[in-house]
Amino acid sequence: MARLIFLGPPGAGKGTQADTLAHLCNIPHISTGDILRGAVAQKTDLGMKAQSYMDQGELVPDQLILDLVRDRLDQPEVETGWILDGFPRNVNQAIFLDHLLQEIEQTCDRVVNLEVPDEVLVARLLSRGRRDDNEEVIRNRLQVYREQTAPLIDFYRDRQKLVSVNGNRSIEQVNAELQQITRGIKH
Repeated sequence: MARLIFLGPPGAGKGTQADTLAHLCNIPHISTGDILRGAVAQKTDLGMKAQSYMDQGELVPDQLILDLVRDRLDQPEVETGWILDGFPRNVNQAIFLDHLLQEIEQTCDRVVNLEVPDEVLVARLLSRGRRDDNEEVIRNRLQVYREQTAPLIDFYRDRQKLVSVNGNRSIEQVNAELQQITRGIKH
């Protein structure tokens, strides 16, 4: 049983590692992107609201994302644990998440920060070959990530929750370290 938050810049391997670890630990991998797509596909009230923003090419507002996360963490299959990926993205969301977890009587065990040098991230993201990914766009995304997330790293470090993991290794090496971290969690 583990409750983890995965942080890391675009291209650090959060989704890949979260998927693998969630499967091994038999807990849900909760990605805010997946929650959004699921809510839209199921045409839930929150999903319909989110769809209206997405149809206009706008970002889905924080409050709506927060409501979706609250909904997801309230479901029975997440009681045994979870891995949150892509949330929180800023300190305000982290504070909200703290309050939400208190409300539903859960705690986050560890916040895993996957660290990968920018040059490696740029190369990884360019190799994905997405239409909108050129070096300038990627470097801008990394800059935005650093501006929003650096305070988040300090936020969790101050609460003795942060564990930094070198993400610039093979998928297997990173995953082995993540498994060790989860084994060290006692409930």
